[in-house]
Amino acid sequence: MFKRKPGTSCFRRSVSDDWVAALPREKAHLFDSVVQRWESFYAMMSVSLDDAISMRGRGELVGARQYISVSADLLAQLAVELLGSCRGLSERGRHLGNVPKVHALKAEFFRGETARAAASWNDILHHVLFADRSRFLQKLRILSETLESVIEEYDAAAEEVSAGVSVRPGTSWEALECLHYDFTTCLREAEVLLKSFLRALPAEQLTAFAAELSAPPSAVRLRAKRGTRSRAFRASA
Repeated sequence: MFKRKPGTSCFRRSVSDDWVAALPREKAHLFDSVVQRWESFYAMMSVSLDDAISMRGRGELVGARQYISVSADLLAQLAVELLGSCRGLSERGRHLGNVPKVHALKAEFFRGETARAAASWNDILHHVLFADRSRFLQKLRILSETLESVIEEYDAAAEEVSAGVSVRPGTSWEALECLHYDFTTCLREAEVLLKSFLRALPAEQLTAFAAELSAPPSAVRLRAKRGTRSRAFRASA
């Protein structure tokens, strides 16, 4: 048997290990503060959607449309945060010495065709790319693109419902519930990526990274068309 040199190990942390294990105090504080901000927007958005669905069930269509509009506004604000964070992870990840391992997105965790197709493509790339860095960056890119698509589709459905112009209102309401489900999956994936990334991030880079996350995101542009509610999200070049 060969003796292992002191201070070395053949053990490599898995994605599950990174998620379950506690972060060092300062990294845990940053993770908790960022996720708490995300969860606050998410909770308000989800409550608005639930209230809208309940009001529609009671026949209170005017109120239901107003709450759908509110849910879309809150989702837009959270999307800007998430997309900006994903870009920050990607930019730093290109230069990080120890990039965290990631799992591919799973199509079965999504309901909409757009998100399921994106997850399937990520799964294919995950098995073609063998370097951890390539897998990490590809997952971030596809997750960001999926978020953009989900938000655009949610906004389009919300606009039809809130304006009362949907030809098939039942289909639009079903789409909103489906897109909310897919957005939830994207949010949870972003949380796992953030925690794994923080574990790999050198301690001396933590302060600068925290400042980037707390700064107003500039990587995503939000365009609103007044009169009708329309938004488009895109990562700046």
